[in-house]
Amino acid sequence: MELYQLRSLLAVAETSNITRAAEKLNITQPALSQQIINLEKELGHKLLHRLGRRVVLTEPGRFFVERSRRIIREADNATKELRDHPGLDRRITVGAIPTVAPYMLPPLIEQARIEYPNLEIYAREDFRSELVQGVIEGSLDVAVVSNPVKEPSLLIEPFIREPLLLVVGLEHRFAKQEKINAADLADETFVMLGSASSLTEQVREFCGNHHVEPRIGYRCAQLTTVKSLVALGAGISILPRVTQSSKDIDSLVYLHLADSNPERELVIIRHLQSYQSRGVAQFLRMLKAGAMEHVST
Repeated sequence: MELYQLRSLLAVAETSNITRAAEKLNITQPALSQQIINLEKELGHKLLHRLGRRVVLTEPGRFFVERSRRIIREADNATKELRDHPGLDRRITVGAIPTVAPYMLPPLIEQARIEYPNLEIYAREDFRSELVQGVIEGSLDVAVVSNPVKEPSLLIEPFIREPLLLVVGLEHRFAKQEKINAADLADETFVMLGSASSLTEQVREFCGNHHVEPRIGYRCAQLTTVKSLVALGAGISILPRVTQSSKDIDSLVYLHLADSNPERELVIIRHLQSYQSRGVAQFLRMLKAGAMEHVST
C-alpha cells in the first residue's frame, strides 16, 4: 500500500467523481481507476459504489477513508517537521477571505521578506467555505475567515472584531446627514458581493435583525467593483472598516449607523492535528502584531 493510493482514494471521496478527482491529482482517469482497483484488491473490500458518473463510499470505504486521512496527515506533519529544520527554507500556505486578503496579506508577505528571509509564504484568497475545507484537507496551514465557523477538527482562535460601516457616494443624501438609522436603509439599492461571500451573509443578517429587506441592485465579484458602483451613485453598501482606504476620500463616505453597531469577528483557523511549524508561528506573530495596529487605528 502506497501513500499515493491513499491520496487518490481521498480525492475520489472528496469529489464523488472519478474524473474530477483525476483532474485534481493531475493524472489520467484510467490510472486513477486502476489505483483504486489495486487498493481494493489489496484490502479485500469494495471501497466505492459506482453510480453512473457519481461514486459513493461503501461502509468499508468510509471506515478506511477516515483512517487514511489520519495517515496522510501524519505523513504531511512529518514532512513539515523535516522542512522546518533551521538550516532549511520554510514554506507555508495561508488563506484569507476576499474582504481580508487584499488588505492584510500583501503587507505581511513584504514584512516576512525582511524579517524572515527563509520563510516562503504562498497565499490563497477564497470564500470561507473553501478555506475551511482547505484547512481540513491540509492544503492550507492557516486561514483568516469570518465567524461563525463550526468544525470540530479545527482550532478556532479569535482574531479581531471590526465595525461594518455604511458606505455611500459623495453625492448621496446620506453623505450630509448627521444621523442615519438602520430603518433608513429600507428604500435604498444595495451594491453587494455575491451570495457566496460571508460578508453578504452578515449584511443580510444585520438587515433582517432590523426588519429591513435589502434591495440588491448589483452583485459583484470584487470589492473594487462594489466601491466603484457606490462612488457612481448606483447604490449603497456595508463594508468592513479594513476596506477603507485613504484613496476613497475623493469618492466615498464611510458612516456609522446611529442606532446600531454592526460588526464582524475574524478568526484564525488551523487543524487541531496539524504540526505548527516555525514558519506558521512566525506568520501568526506578524499577523497578530498587525491586528493590534489595525484595532488601534
